[in-house]
Amino acid sequence: MRAPAPAWAAQLNDATIGAARTAIGGALLDAVEIAGEVQLHVTRDGLVAALIALRDTPGLEYQQLMEIAGVDYPDRAERFEIVYCLLSLTRNHRLHVHVGATEDTPVPSVTDIWPVAGWLEREVYDMYGVLFSGNRDLRRILTDYGFRGYPFRKDFPLTGFVELRYSEEQKRVVYEPVKLAQDFRTFDFESPWEGAEYVLPGDEKAKLPEAKGAPTPATATEVQKAGVAQTPRQDAPAPSQPYAKKDTTSTAETGAGRAESDAEPRPADPDVVPSKGGGQNQ
Repeated sequence: MRAPAPAWAAQLNDATIGAARTAIGGALLDAVEIAGEVQLHVTRDGLVAALIALRDTPGLEYQQLMEIAGVDYPDRAERFEIVYCLLSLTRNHRLHVHVGATEDTPVPSVTDIWPVAGWLEREVYDMYGVLFSGNRDLRRILTDYGFRGYPFRKDFPLTGFVELRYSEEQKRVVYEPVKLAQDFRTFDFESPWEGAEYVLPGDEKAKLPEAKGAPTPATATEVQKAGVAQTPRQDAPAPSQPYAKKDTTSTAETGAGRAESDAEPRPADPDVVPSKGGGQNQ
């Protein structure tokens, strides 16, 4: 039986680009094939019409919006680029739609075309700060409440602005400015296997002696010998105590089978029951 959807093939790219040029028209800025995938660059004003055409035009039919991604190019006039990843189920083919944006120019929302875009646009807004006009719930979705800045911008500091921790004194989560030693940020290693000349924060603990019971690389035999050498041996209690051993070496005779000094003779045949007046083997 023949599969209802054709196997993905690179030769579909040329037909896709031709059909996209006809369907999108003047809103299409460029259409290229890179790494075996089709990229369509459209204008910001014609984005919604272009996506509707890609979804409804026979021969294209990209029904699903798989992802919305953001890219930051600080050197460009429009530093942000929003990428819409589309999938055609009937043709088993994918393409990417690119649109430019800035910090102050919002991108039209596509939530009326694909409702799932509401969550995806919130991610792009949270990470890059790109605004989407028409999104009815444009709030942060990944960062914490009161977070300042946009983490995926290339001008955002890698350490952030604030750090949070749980305070035992205040019994709540508190925000504090980032306190990270500059030595930890910039490494001056001459080679990957050589350490720095200075001591990194926390490394000074490696030279401290470990407390008793702490993990140690010593073997079990070494630990046992060290314990015997450090722990004084305590003799058994005095024989006058009823529960005490008679001497310190009596434990070595355990299970040896030697009779006790006050042991009585036992019958040769254990099945014989002794009589009152004495009898065999008594």
